[in-house]
Amino acid sequence: MKIYLDTCIYCRPFDDQSQDRIAKETEAFAKILKLAELGKVIIVGSDVLSDEL
Repeated sequence: MKIYLDTCIYCRPFDDQSQDRIAKETEAFAKILKLAELGKVIIVGSDVLSDEL
């Protein structure tokens, strides 16, 4: 499975984690990264994403 993550997802760990929704989104992002490390998903990007980051 290929997954595209936009800029706000990559920046989510730097947001205020005291808000429950943001903390859950950060946790989900970490899980996606782990899946990518294990080779279970492929994270894809774009030139625009690279420029934004």
